[in-house]
Amino acid sequence: MSQDQTTRTWGETIALIFHKKVLVMLFLGFSAGLPILLIFSSLSLWLKDAEVSRSTITFFSWAALGYSFKFIWAPLVDNLSIPGITTTLGRRRGWILLSQIAIIISILAMAFSEPTSSLTFTAIAAVMLGFSSATQDIVIDAYRIESAKGDMQSMLSSAYIAGYRIGMIVAGAGALYIAGWLGTEGTYSPNAWTTAYVCMAVAMLIGVATTLCISEPTSYRPSHSIFDDNSNVLKFLLCFIICVAVFIASFTLIGPSIKEFKAWLLSDITSNKRIAGFIAATIKLWLCIGFAVVMAWVLIRLKAVPKEMLVLGYVNPVKDFFVKYGKTALLVILLIGLYRISDIVMGVIANLFYSDLGFSKIEIAAYSKTYGLIATIAGGFLGGAIAIRYGVYKALLTGAILSAATNILFAFMVDLDKSGSILFMTITADNISGGIATAAFVAYLSSLTSVSFTAMQYAIFSSFMTLFPKLLAGYSGAMSIELGYQQFFYLTALMGIPAVFLVVILSKLVPVEKLN
Repeated sequence: MSQDQTTRTWGETIALIFHKKVLVMLFLGFSAGLPILLIFSSLSLWLKDAEVSRSTITFFSWAALGYSFKFIWAPLVDNLSIPGITTTLGRRRGWILLSQIAIIISILAMAFSEPTSSLTFTAIAAVMLGFSSATQDIVIDAYRIESAKGDMQSMLSSAYIAGYRIGMIVAGAGALYIAGWLGTEGTYSPNAWTTAYVCMAVAMLIGVATTLCISEPTSYRPSHSIFDDNSNVLKFLLCFIICVAVFIASFTLIGPSIKEFKAWLLSDITSNKRIAGFIAATIKLWLCIGFAVVMAWVLIRLKAVPKEMLVLGYVNPVKDFFVKYGKTALLVILLIGLYRISDIVMGVIANLFYSDLGFSKIEIAAYSKTYGLIATIAGGFLGGAIAIRYGVYKALLTGAILSAATNILFAFMVDLDKSGSILFMTITADNISGGIATAAFVAYLSSLTSVSFTAMQYAIFSSFMTLFPKLLAGYSGAMSIELGYQQFFYLTALMGIPAVFLVVILSKLVPVEKLN
């Protein structure tokens, strides 16, 4: 982010909103935002209708962990040519189109699954959707960063967030409206949910049309690279598939041992089932990651994949970041990991909270999604405007403070009678603050990214941004039961305080002119 960003007038700042590239990012943002709520809140209400337990429902948020581990396959997306597509559309557009097709297939698979009889198939389809949409995010983020330089990134980020939120509203409000209209309140209607998800798959065609209409951005790829040899890239892909297979196999095989370990924890360490479950699940996850890493090391030792590819794909992007930011790099990483924790942990439980307050699916769609549309878009563009006019750190600080503060408003609602006007005001404030925070943060992450490692570095940043919050969000259902809604919302507000201090500290240690 250049220093001259603070010299723009409000007129110049507003004029950027109507730039052609901003409109493109609005539609691509829609394509990126639509899938996420089909894994989170809309799926949560579908599973609740199917009488799946609350704790199991919130565990489904882990289906979106692909967003948090997308840096693992980002080098493949960044470098692998798709036969018959890359030569026609280009590397970025080709991968965007392929991921969008995979998203549509995954949504249709979820649509025709039945949680009451095949919850496992629903989970597999949700994981497929998370993986496909995370892949789309990798390429769209790279496309956005390569499409413009300087403070224009703040407005592109705002348009992306606005489109993203519109996509979320379509997937949230749209799916809920359709399910509500076709179903009967209080009665499980699987056909209504099937129709809702099929409609969402059709809505993804907006993203497909956009991809086919846009042009390929300027490539910052070196003139010659080992990745240019597709045989090497295919070896890399095969090794990646082997490591994924090891992860899945170990996840399945160590299941009985982890259950025994959980039983031991309950008998000798703690009597709290949720604490024991959290410890056991966390250990299981990291053990499986460890097995996959060991397999990767074995494949490297066997020279199954050229070592230079790993250095170029993984080591150099990380090394570039630490060389550039030095000792402050760890503080930057800490801010990335904590900035969105307040929103993400609270967001998983929000629709269940509204439902428990007595609001119907139609009312939730109206107050939580439809009425919040204007506030969300306004918040996103306001965040971008603040970043351009006053600097990215002031925008980050504003977003961090407001995001934590608005969670307290939800805590106040617990003791109040059901009121549409109070819900409207609370959600409007939450949407505005969320728009400001997200737009500012996307602009900040973009400014940290080197154009030599666009996809990989941004994938690492955005993955780490959601990793810990989403792991913790998987237990939001259990936490809300244990603490009660009010204390839970207060806790999520407190989670946002460290980010406020980190923004203040980094604004002094890494001034704006040191960012890209």
